[in-house]
Amino acid sequence: MRSILLIEDNTEVRENTAEILQLASYRVFTAANGKAGVEIAKAERPDLIICDIMMPELDGYGVLHLLSRDTNTAGIPFIFLTAKTEKEDFRKGMNLGADDYLTKPFDDLTLLDAIEMRLRKTDTLRKTFQKDAEGLTEFINEAKSTGDLNQLLNGDRKVIRLKKKQLLFSEGDYPSALYFISKGKVKTYKTNEEGREYITALHSEGDFVGYTDLLEESQYNESAAALDDAEIIVVNRQDFFTLLYQNREVANKFIKMLSNDVIEKEERLLKLAYNSVRKRVAESLLMIYDRYTKEGQNVPEIPVSREDLSSLAGASKETVIRTLSDFKDEKLIDINGKHIRLLNLTKLKNMRN
Repeated sequence: MRSILLIEDNTEVRENTAEILQLASYRVFTAANGKAGVEIAKAERPDLIICDIMMPELDGYGVLHLLSRDTNTAGIPFIFLTAKTEKEDFRKGMNLGADDYLTKPFDDLTLLDAIEMRLRKTDTLRKTFQKDAEGLTEFINEAKSTGDLNQLLNGDRKVIRLKKKQLLFSEGDYPSALYFISKGKVKTYKTNEEGREYITALHSEGDFVGYTDLLEESQYNESAAALDDAEIIVVNRQDFFTLLYQNREVANKFIKMLSNDVIEKEERLLKLAYNSVRKRVAESLLMIYDRYTKEGQNVPEIPVSREDLSSLAGASKETVIRTLSDFKDEKLIDINGKHIRLLNLTKLKNMRN
């Protein structure tokens, strides 16, 4: 049963509206003021909130502001009830992230239609989208249906085709778009004063690249280049910010799509700082293996240059070559030119612990 929180200080309106919702088979929580409403929202996490604007102690704007700051309640659809029709009130509420308005007095059908439409849109954006070109297109199409985004989200997206080692963007450039990897692999890396390269992350099909600097509106703090032939879908800057700022539901979903690699990246940097060379090389081999492995399939060999591997492991090329030789002697790997076959995944994974 779907749950709805109704925050309304007028007793008659609150009781009548709650009765309508209960008759429509919703589980209803009620609050007579904004402070009580915030407490109930955090405790019960309803599927939708209906809130009056003009209330004592804490008004509707304050309720929305507080709930928007809490990650547990920020994504709950929010509908304002108001007796006012001034444009300034509507604009203020929408800027704060309200999803809809109902002007009092309203009839039963108008109320229930608004609720059903908002819940339906929320359900759409809670779907899981595949991390591929079709999944991106499906997500954007669904995003269009949640609001008036159609004019800003065009269907024909530019595709960049990169050859191996070709740059996607360079450290110091200003970002103009978000990049989605449709095919191939991309590395991001930094270069120190001596010209030595350090790989910060490996990205594969279904990953977004370059969004942090785009969000910060700053220069790229790293470069990106293709590890092998790649196809990159370009999401232009305007579309990117529209998805983030025009609709709270879209923003929540899009941010989750973007942040898939953040925790992994942080963990890898910690391991790079504290682990031994053997552990770092093993970690790097497994990381590359994972990027080249598709679901349900194993990769016979992984193509990786010693320069890329040393950059990824944070060790000199000579040290990496010696470590690989040790791994080969221990029958953990086999080496065929630039290709490496992982013979004992279990031991390599245990080496990380």
